[in-house]
Amino acid sequence: MKIFSFLLLSLISISFSGCLKEGYQTFSCNAALPQVSVPAGELQAVEAYLNQKGIKDAVKYQNAFYYKIDVPGTGNNPTLCSNIVIYYQGKLVDGTTFDQTANTPLTFSMGNLITGWQLGLPLIKAGGKIKLYLPPSLGYGNSVSGNIPANSILIFEITLVAA
Repeated sequence: MKIFSFLLLSLISISFSGCLKEGYQTFSCNAALPQVSVPAGELQAVEAYLNQKGIKDAVKYQNAFYYKIDVPGTGNNPTLCSNIVIYYQGKLVDGTTFDQTANTPLTFSMGNLITGWQLGLPLIKAGGKIKLYLPPSLGYGNSVSGNIPANSILIFEITLVAA
């Protein structure tokens, strides 16, 4: 019985020793940014909102959404494989805040975020701040999400603490 216990303990120790090797935590991520096709009417609605509010410095991203970089940041750019730490505020076009961080930033996996964030956040580096003007198809589309009505244009102010 002692020999069996010794062999079992040895086998377990050898199995777990591989976990301690250098580089064990690193992995290769080959995820590519999503390809999007935003309906023209949705993009026109975002443009109408920007014009109505007199926002002239927003930049169009690949016929998909608009953004404005307030602070470019100096750290790393996030990728779809990144875990990011952010502060954010989400609003509807009527000015209603539907979600925001409190005093503590939140951590998310980029691969689990809405498409608009997956495309927009890599435009800044850690320490950066961006405003995203997203058409419905890059947010929650024709689905209701919490207190966000279906087919809503979403406006996000995001500060990327770490990527």
